[in-house]
Amino acid sequence: MKSSRPQREAVEVGSEKNEKEIDWETRPCGMLVQRREEGDAACDGSGGNGPMIKIKVSYGSSQHEIFVRSNSTFGEMKQIVAKRIGLDPVAQRLLFRGKEQEDKERLHLAGIKDNSKVVVLEDLASKEKNLEQSQEIEEVSKASKAVAGVRAEVDKLSKRVAELEVFVHDGTELEEKKFMEPTELLMRQLLKLDGIEAQGEARVQRKAEVHRVQGLVDKLDSLKARNVNPFSNRSNAVSITTSWETFNSEVGSFNAPTPMSSSAEVTSDWEQFG
Repeated sequence: MKSSRPQREAVEVGSEKNEKEIDWETRPCGMLVQRREEGDAACDGSGGNGPMIKIKVSYGSSQHEIFVRSNSTFGEMKQIVAKRIGLDPVAQRLLFRGKEQEDKERLHLAGIKDNSKVVVLEDLASKEKNLEQSQEIEEVSKASKAVAGVRAEVDKLSKRVAELEVFVHDGTELEEKKFMEPTELLMRQLLKLDGIEAQGEARVQRKAEVHRVQGLVDKLDSLKARNVNPFSNRSNAVSITTSWETFNSEVGSFNAPTPMSSSAEVTSDWEQFG
């Protein structure tokens, strides 16, 4: 009598297969295929185990060859292309058979095979944006460099102002040109700053330097006034008052003796008359 065990095992296996439902999905190309679980090596390349293929990339007048897995997406391909041609993936447009491909589309589903040719174009909007950004960066760099040049000159003049301040505080009388020369040079630097077209950080730097120059000019004016009259503010008023009192006393001493003598005699006469 033959054993029925193999038949029972076959029935059990068949039963297990029937219990597992098949999940179907439609690919972008219109093909109906079985849905694969994550991590499974599916035909859509979700497992990343597709074969390596060579793709010829044309960018302008240059030709390149890259190697990617056949189940990679065009977005992943852009990352590899970027390393070859130096064009940011966001700025890339990949054309295959005259049609621009979406980043999520997979190479093999679009018909990409070994030795297929893909054309890379630079997105015009992105190109213009990058050009504007490059110009802005260049302008900021140029303005910052110009401000730095003025700052270096102002540093030198600032030292001269500090030296003049020491002399004035010590009571040393200086020639007027000692104050006029640095003032004129500072004003020239102020004109240079006014002629610098700056944006962003460079504009902040220029504004700070303008305030610095103005502060030094004000200080020179103050030192110049103090150099002419060592006694400033309160002591200056006292000095002027004292000078005028001395002058009035001297005028009176020249003109007063005769009237005073006459007045004394008149007074004396009136006393004798009474």
